[in-house]
Amino acid sequence: MRQDDIYIKKIDWLTISIYALLVVIGWFNIYAAVYDEQAAKSIFDFSINSGKQLAWIGTALLLITIIMVADYRIFENLSWILYIILLVLLIVTPIFGKEVKGQVLTIGFGSFRIQPSEFAKFATALALAKFMERPSLDLSQFKHQLQVLTIIFIPIILIMLQPDTGTAMVYTAFFIMLYREGMPQRYYVLALTFITVSLLALGVENNLYIVIGVVALVVILILMGKKKISRIIGLSLLGLIIIGYTYSLDYVVSKLPEHQQNRIMVLFNPDLDPLGVGWNVTQSKIAIGSGGFLGKGYLEGTQTKFDFVPEQHTDFIFCTLGEEFGWIGSLVVIFLFCALLIRLVFLAERQKTRFSRVYGYSVISILFFHFMINIAMTIGLFPVVGIPLPFFSYGGSSLWSFTILLFIFIKLDSHRIQLLGRMK
Repeated sequence: MRQDDIYIKKIDWLTISIYALLVVIGWFNIYAAVYDEQAAKSIFDFSINSGKQLAWIGTALLLITIIMVADYRIFENLSWILYIILLVLLIVTPIFGKEVKGQVLTIGFGSFRIQPSEFAKFATALALAKFMERPSLDLSQFKHQLQVLTIIFIPIILIMLQPDTGTAMVYTAFFIMLYREGMPQRYYVLALTFITVSLLALGVENNLYIVIGVVALVVILILMGKKKISRIIGLSLLGLIIIGYTYSLDYVVSKLPEHQQNRIMVLFNPDLDPLGVGWNVTQSKIAIGSGGFLGKGYLEGTQTKFDFVPEQHTDFIFCTLGEEFGWIGSLVVIFLFCALLIRLVFLAERQKTRFSRVYGYSVISILFFHFMINIAMTIGLFPVVGIPLPFFSYGGSSLWSFTILLFIFIKLDSHRIQLLGRMK
């Protein structure tokens, strides 16, 4: 049997099939999101978003071909170079990029523009994999923790300068991968506590309730027999820190731009401004809810036809699916995403080198974060932060970056035996 035949058989065609299904379903939903019954155009018409997306899909196929025929060693050898190139692009974007709605996210020439922050995801994943493949690396050591976090937070800082809070948040998904690779659990407990207290502080109108709750917790623990002075002092200090944090958080939020403050407030009170800042989420939930169990039918969505939901072909593409295909259609797409993530976990665990495993879990982390946050955003469980649904939302940079991210891992997986041979 020829070497090429062996290589083709080792490609994970199941993952590729799920990818193809998501891209095709997303393409049909992009057409539905811009469909105008009065002036209906073909789905292949390049003057509308579905036609443009088809062009992006075609170029994505070209990228896939390049990745799959390239030498698998190139991704490891060029990891740091790609990371540095993307950092440079992130630096020059606010300087030479085009400003849209107060953000400078894209650079390019004429109508061709790319969003470097999207492509920096796979570059950061490769850099982390390259750095963490060292046998001496131990994430229980603070020095190594600091080095890994530096790789992650440099692009976060540069993206915040654009400013693009939503995309910057995506890079925190790498902490999922770090947990698999041995990052101490105490950091995750601390982060969960931080998030919980933040939600309480933002969601409760009167912080006095939080103060009472913390004091009550300390008193209860003391009465339960925790008589050691050190524990009592420790709990008291923790209570004071939480109280201080809740009030300082109010101050920080008050300094955010008004539209970001409103998005946070709408999360806890959707009826705060239903005709203003809460319009997107309110209309998205109406669209999804109106779809019922089986949906209204393809191209029959009323919320879609009359443009009630802004950005429906990008960030809110999921509500088009919910309205026209109902609970069943939404469940099918959620199942496909879950199947993809579970399959990728299986692939990551069977890797023979740490480089491939770290990169694989980075891919899983990023896709999981986008999938969860985007859907939570469209149903009002998370503030609107402008995060696209992978392989589904309209946009060339988004589709290209997710395609490159995924297929580099598929390429590495198909050569996992050869990668092991290089390590010996």
